[in-house]
Amino acid sequence: MKTFMGEDFVLKNKTAQTLYNNYAKDMPIFDFHCHLSVEEIYNDKKFSSITQAWLGGDHYKWRLMREMGVDESYITGDKGDYEKFLKYAEIMPYAIGNPIFHWTHLELRRYFGIDEILSPNTAKSIYDRANEKLQTLTARRLIAMSNVKKLFTTDDPVDDLHFHKLLKEDKTFEVEVDPAFRPDKALGIELPAYVSYIEKLSDAADIKIDGISSLCEALTRRIEYFDSVGCVCSDHALDVVMYMPATEEQVDGIVKKALAGGEMTLTEIEQYKGYVLVHLGREYARLHWVQQYHIGALRNNSARTMRLLGSDTGFDAIGDQTFAKKLSMLLDALDSTDELPKTILYCLNPRDNEVLATLINCFQQGGTVGKMQFGSAWWFNDQKDGMERQIMALSQVGLISKFVGMLTDSRSFLSYTRHEYFRRILCNMLGNLIEEGEYPDEVEFVGGIVRDICYNNAVNYFRK
Repeated sequence: MKTFMGEDFVLKNKTAQTLYNNYAKDMPIFDFHCHLSVEEIYNDKKFSSITQAWLGGDHYKWRLMREMGVDESYITGDKGDYEKFLKYAEIMPYAIGNPIFHWTHLELRRYFGIDEILSPNTAKSIYDRANEKLQTLTARRLIAMSNVKKLFTTDDPVDDLHFHKLLKEDKTFEVEVDPAFRPDKALGIELPAYVSYIEKLSDAADIKIDGISSLCEALTRRIEYFDSVGCVCSDHALDVVMYMPATEEQVDGIVKKALAGGEMTLTEIEQYKGYVLVHLGREYARLHWVQQYHIGALRNNSARTMRLLGSDTGFDAIGDQTFAKKLSMLLDALDSTDELPKTILYCLNPRDNEVLATLINCFQQGGTVGKMQFGSAWWFNDQKDGMERQIMALSQVGLISKFVGMLTDSRSFLSYTRHEYFRRILCNMLGNLIEEGEYPDEVEFVGGIVRDICYNNAVNYFRK
């Protein structure tokens, strides 16, 4: 029997162990998609307890607590920090097979030096020791400990990027923190908040938005502003991929109707979103940005808890709508004029892995290595089986060697252990190919591929 999470955790053969220890383990991290707060990074946030650092915004953990029947007051409610921590500790022994069991103990080991297994019996000791350690583990320290060299936050077009500017002037923090442009609210023409959001966008861009031309101009101005503060990528939540060709005149009428409070038809929504996405893609290409599409989330499924707790609190799921044809049409609309930017496609439903893995190679381009990318296993797939399936799909129909690798997609400063998890899984899969005689025994060469996937490919990909 192997030791729980020993040195060779997930690494099932000697070649895998060599690849991880000699090539992957010490590589830096480039986190090109996360939800960390740039304000908290700038202010070097200090956490009052491990509960705040661990459970404060982690809906992965919240979902397990709810499934165990834990009352909401111990999750997002007003119970004390230790009471909440103890409730989390009580569910840990029951999380067998869940990646959170691994993440929890990786975080305890890597950041707090605690090897004990979290349970009700060890909760008080772990809580006290972790809190003592947290006295020196500020937000910046946690990032630096993780060997992060660069990260992108997620920022709305109306954001003033004040803290990004301050961070760039702060020479005491060596990690590069850049914004990523997230224009989802500008695309949500069917939503009740659309009109009020367009007013905010109008103010931020200093232009009166009264139709599609001024709307596109406002978005362009904000893109250029983000670019001036170091932004090199966008990010889109395409829960449902919508695209339908339309003329400027048609879309102008749609925008005017929406601003007047009119109700949108499905055709109008598709025409509007398609038109704006093409405009945005062309602007990204002009400035040599990368665009990221996150596809397939089914959000805010419980209307009751949405009213009580709001969004991003753990009530989302995997969607099952088909999207390949619409996505292909969208990419082709940009590609037809040679204005398709570098693009990373993520799917939330693992049944769509091969869809994206094959679609990207319809739009690759000479002169740009891996221009189109099938992004890492995302959200509910961010676990051992999900990562293996994504790596396998990409390997079998494309070049895993040119993959830009892992990201955190997290609001927690403790989530960088997910990169270790990914690297161990990657090395095990590649090591197994060598051990099984399915690839030559060229460990040094494959080690170079491992290093590229861990860090180098992303650095090169996001370079303007």
